[in-house]
Amino acid sequence: MPPNTAGRPLTFREKVLLTLRRTRRGSGFWFGLAIELIWPFAMFLTKPSFRGGEHIPKTGGALLALNHVSFSDPVFDTAFVISNGRIPRYLAKSELWSVPVVKWVLGGGRHIPVYRSSTRASDAYKEAVEALKRGEVVAFYPEGTYTADPDGWPMKAKNGIGRIAMVTGVPVIPVANWGTQDVVPPDAKPTPFPRKRVRIVAGPPVDLSAFEGKPRTRTHLDAATAAIMDDVTALVAELRGEPAPAAAFDPGPGRPGVTGTAAAS
Repeated sequence: MPPNTAGRPLTFREKVLLTLRRTRRGSGFWFGLAIELIWPFAMFLTKPSFRGGEHIPKTGGALLALNHVSFSDPVFDTAFVISNGRIPRYLAKSELWSVPVVKWVLGGGRHIPVYRSSTRASDAYKEAVEALKRGEVVAFYPEGTYTADPDGWPMKAKNGIGRIAMVTGVPVIPVANWGTQDVVPPDAKPTPFPRKRVRIVAGPPVDLSAFEGKPRTRTHLDAATAAIMDDVTALVAELRGEPAPAAAFDPGPGRPGVTGTAAAS
């Protein structure tokens, strides 16, 4: 039910909740139910603020590049995207499709399974491209897992997002969050109290014009990915109010490649 506003102006939380309920109709029953149950709980246990939603296209395919600092990232990132009128489709590890309830949420929301280290490893890439061509919004965590940077900055990303961007030509929207790592730390229990501040900001589409018509060599894919992550990192620096490191932390080989949700970490 919509909040009872009694004729007064809506608060930020009430505006977001109303938008979520209007937009979730296209999200599938189980994904929509998860939104309805989880987001109000998260909203009132934190102090969220959203900016830059005007950069998310109202129609057509768009690729969202997000930093990754907490298991709770998809909860807040989903609310941010839906509050701006779009339904995000995530990539998540295929094992989650065998978990009761979770598989219904993921399947009903038409999210994309990632089959790591198997003959189906390229399926996620193909499905992401097809979803973008259908005009959907695909949310992508290019780092592949929580950042391993000791100070929480975005680390060097795999080039899957650069490949998808070059193949589809859709706008790539950088999105940064800061604060979810305080709500659910990657290596600790959730700490909802005192209420934590969670901020999310989106920036204008990444300028990838230098790669238009270029062959998809590893050099070009890496450069396109670096350009995307530079914009994401700049937004994180804006939220943190401090300069980013001169070079992104490189965790080296042996981490996931194409992935999309904190659950895939």
